Amino acid sequence: MAPTPSRLAWLDALRGPAALAVALHHSGWTFVPDVWAEVDRRIDVGTWGVFVFFLVSGYIIPASLERRGDLRAFWIGRVFRLLPLLLAAIGLALLLAYAGAYALHPGLSTRPLPLVVLGNVTMLQELLGVPAVIDVMWTLSYEMAFYLLAVGLFATGRAHRSAATAIVLALSAVLLGLLLTKPVIGGRADLVAVLLGVAVVAVVVVSAWAGGRSRTAAAVAGGLLGLTLVILGSRIGAWQGLIILAVMFAGTAVYRAEQGTIRWRTAVATVLTVLACGALAKDDPGWAPAILLAAGFFAAGFALRRRSFPRWLAHLGVISFSLYLLHPLLLRISPNLPMFFLALVPLCYLTHRLIEAPAQRLGRRLAASPASPASPASSVGESAPHGH
Repeated sequence: MAPTPSRLAWLDALRGPAALAVALHHSGWTFVPDVWAEVDRRIDVGTWGVFVFFLVSGYIIPASLERRGDLRAFWIGRVFRLLPLLLAAIGLALLLAYAGAYALHPGLSTRPLPLVVLGNVTMLQELLGVPAVIDVMWTLSYEMAFYLLAVGLFATGRAHRSAATAIVLALSAVLLGLLLTKPVIGGRADLVAVLLGVAVVAVVVVSAWAGGRSRTAAAVAGGLLGLTLVILGSRIGAWQGLIILAVMFAGTAVYRAEQGTIRWRTAVATVLTVLACGALAKDDPGWAPAILLAAGFFAAGFALRRRSFPRWLAHLGVISFSLYLLHPLLLRISPNLPMFFLALVPLCYLTHRLIEAPAQRLGRRLAASPASPASPASSVGESAPHGH
């Protein structure tokens, strides 16, 4: 098998198996629940997959932001990377629901339509107390919160403090997790949720298109909003929510150590602290093994990063966002487990080719246009298409 030439093929080699693991987790519970119950009580394979994604995001997103050195280019890249496929998937879910082939969350019909649309389109629904149109979208809310925090740190020249940020988040997760076991934002506080969602959109727009102090202030406000939403709005609780952010910043600490910004012993201590604080975040026997093995899988990929990877494995990583987002829809109309996977991969190659790739090309053209004020100076990092 021919190897891929990309220096960052190891990230795609992690993304593909992670996406398939989440699909396997959901298909296992659908088609072979008795067998999968035995697997799940030993290791939550779905949790393993999403934590691999979180570590990959933590490693590559700040690198991408700093390589561009431009908040406008960063946000345009994120929008055109995620929204086109997300909107297509939501539209397909609604069509399948209308045809009786897909069951939407019952809470969607009881909440105001503007709030449902705002929450799902901004990908913040998990933190605003709004049901997701597609269940797996919950992880995107934490991705968005991480983007907001990363942008805030970058705009204030504190992006290099990734290790300290990860440790503070991990320790705070334990303390706040014991105090805040249920989300404060959500329930029937629809107006509060709408205002928070609109505020996030506003700070993103201002941080992308304004200049000078306005841009910095908006970026800082966005970071504070993202952190507040995770602490007060996380459906899975403040402990798990903050641990997810800490895991992503632990991934960033690995990138910093690789670049020589921090010492390797600092990065290793950061990862171990985050794992120690996160292992008890959920009362589930499959949780701790999942996040520990996710860290081990990421470490193995990093150790092999200079090796060549099979082209097919890297290609699975390229289509991993399609694999992740579309598999719950296909799952509802597949007759059995083999047919599900036989159809899933070709479908995702098609959606990547027809939706994701053209949208990314358009995003790169728009991001390259000289329409933004100068952004803060940054260090040079490497970037690759973000899979989730």
